[in-house]
Amino acid sequence: MASCADIAHARQLGLVKLLADGPEILADAGYQGLGAQTGGRVVTPPHRKFKKNATERYEEVYERQHKAHSSRRIRVEHGIAHLKNWRSLARHLGRREHMSDTVQAIAGLLSHPQTVDLSSARQM
Repeated sequence: MASCADIAHARQLGLVKLLADGPEILADAGYQGLGAQTGGRVVTPPHRKFKKNATERYEEVYERQHKAHSSRRIRVEHGIAHLKNWRSLARHLGRREHMSDTVQAIAGLLSHPQTVDLSSARQM
């Protein structure tokens, strides 16, 4: 596929239909417009309607909505960043067929210390 925006790839691959039937997805501003196409299943930050000469009230409401979305999405961003710390995901040079196996293996490695911490905390 040629280089183009993520939202264009999502539309070309038919992901919009899948997203409409799935759970709520917290997306970044690059996916604005998918919310309407998926019946509100894709939630993006609010769109700034006025870039110049916005009223003070509008700015307050926009900032509050933007912060609320960011507060919910930060967990997603931290999860993605945590996975990218692993070199195999930051710069995957292997075969794409094995990528899902790699992600599952890394997720297992990452969750194992948390499981050990939880079990030791329960014993106390």
